[in-house]
Amino acid sequence: MNNFVFYALENKPLTLVSETLLKKRKKRAEQKAKAIQNAVRERKKQRQRKKGGFKSAEKLVKEYRRIERDNKRLKWAMRCPAKFDFPTEHRLGFIIRIRGSDGVCSRTSKILDLLKLRAVNIGVFVEMNEAMLQLLKVIEPFVTWGYPNLKTVRELIYKRGYGRAMGRRFPLSDNAFIEERLGKYGIVCLEDLLHQLYTIGPHFKKVANFLWKFKLNPPKNGWTKKSLRFTEGGDYGNRDIKINDLLRKMI
Repeated sequence: MNNFVFYALENKPLTLVSETLLKKRKKRAEQKAKAIQNAVRERKKQRQRKKGGFKSAEKLVKEYRRIERDNKRLKWAMRCPAKFDFPTEHRLGFIIRIRGSDGVCSRTSKILDLLKLRAVNIGVFVEMNEAMLQLLKVIEPFVTWGYPNLKTVRELIYKRGYGRAMGRRFPLSDNAFIEERLGKYGIVCLEDLLHQLYTIGPHFKKVANFLWKFKLNPPKNGWTKKSLRFTEGGDYGNRDIKINDLLRKMI
């Protein structure tokens, strides 16, 4: 049986294809390859546009108007005294960025970058003093802040805390890692770090720089109104001790 199949295949006549047909097939294959290459290029261009590489004239005009409004707001803020005072009973502050970078002037952007608030729902611990209040005065519409209690600080450190080393973040689950980075300052465990942070100890800046910025979840039920102050029923600005309620929704 196998010999018969082999004999049949061996003696099967070859189909002849004209040269014109072969040229047409080759041309179609080349056209198909070019079409695939063009499709790949177009997809790359679309990805670049989505990333922000292309902005329509309408979007640019809106952005320029927002920047102009932000500049006017800064000039007005510099003339008027701050509407919030530094309470002596609270020193440790926590700042959360609540708005994006659309319409941010260069000065506001630099301060947000200085405080490591480079994205929405990022939070950092700071020492509240006169200098910090002046910075908050400039970036007020883009952030909300307040004075967390010990319970909130502990939850932030244990649930969302990471340490910084060699430009990377590492979990704070190992006290050996904390001792390696901060042992020369007398901080050998997580509780030492927590105490130094909450009491604004002599090595507060070292601890604050060691901690990675806190990536929080959006608050449950969303934000109320980002364009209004908290005291006016909105979201931005000083929340005082009510920052604890917000943080519990975001941790």
